[in-house]
Amino acid sequence: MTTKQIQQALKKAGFDPGPIDGVRGRKTIRAIKEFQAARGLTVDGIVGRNTARALMGDAASVPATPTIQNEQLTIPPTMPWFQEAFNLIGTQETPGRGSTEAILGWARALRINYDKDEIPWCGLFVAHCVASQLPEEPLPNNPLGAQRWKTFGVPCPTPQPGAVMVFWRNSPRDWRGHVGFYWGEDRHTYHVLGGNQKDEVNIARMKKERLIEARWPETAPGPEGEPRLVSPNGRPITTNEQ
Repeated sequence: MTTKQIQQALKKAGFDPGPIDGVRGRKTIRAIKEFQAARGLTVDGIVGRNTARALMGDAASVPATPTIQNEQLTIPPTMPWFQEAFNLIGTQETPGRGSTEAILGWARALRINYDKDEIPWCGLFVAHCVASQLPEEPLPNNPLGAQRWKTFGVPCPTPQPGAVMVFWRNSPRDWRGHVGFYWGEDRHTYHVLGGNQKDEVNIARMKKERLIEARWPETAPGPEGEPRLVSPNGRPITTNEQ
């Protein structure tokens, strides 16, 4: 079930999701909440099992399955922040004095003082993905600081797709760090879908001993997944993600 299919079903049911464009924007989230309220469902803006069944019946059972580098990963509608992260793969910062307007736009929407993409933006990327898709989710104070995310949401005892992963950088005692989303893992590294990884949104590998904390949004259905084993797939191991 894709966002576009959800929008089509909402419109058919008499709830305005805005343009039928496959983008889970504010109008679509509001329409989901209005539908949930009208049907006596939990009003959280997330198309979980009960909302999907009420909205789409038997057609609700097919989740989106994006593919990158021959890896397929099913992302259910209950994890819209992770789908947004996937959609942004390939976003790059502008080299030199210029800045990428999309990255600056994330900061403006969040009312964060951020005027050039030379400033590390891994935390901004995570903040955009979470806040744009889970508007009720509290963000850390100063979300630009990667290690601020180690108190975000609730603990995720088992790292799994969609979890927010917080890493140290340089040394465990250094205040600097990196934050992104769990994509998978191999024997020695986590594969992280994140921003500001060599100046773009991509999937990079980070040694497991660098992990500080795995977290999960508190306003989303709780983590019920498992670790996902993937091939290194030629991805280099990074030590300084900028």
